[in-house]
Amino acid sequence: MVKNTSVYIEHILEAIANIEADMQGLDFESFRNDRRARQLLERNLEIISEASRGLPQEFKDKEPDIPWKAIAGIGNVLRHDYHSTYPVVLWETVEKDLKPLKVAVERIRASL
Repeated sequence: MVKNTSVYIEHILEAIANIEADMQGLDFESFRNDRRARQLLERNLEIISEASRGLPQEFKDKEPDIPWKAIAGIGNVLRHDYHSTYPVVLWETVEKDLKPLKVAVERIRASL
């Protein structure tokens, strides 16, 4: 069954909102030492990764500054290389990549 594009968009935005809420008030050291925060972040990144795969290429092409392949790929890393996931990489992903992704996905949603 093929899902509607808007479902994938909402899954991505919901996962981003979860990350924003879960990371609120944490600095890197707190995050690094908080197993639950890391696992919550990892799960929501997996959701973003999987949902991004469901977005039609035509929408991704309209947002060329977003590293769509890397977004799809992080899910594989988190699922298969879980033992080598470094907190600094997760932290930097949130700090640098989440806001531009959120803005791009909101633009895609507005264009539907």
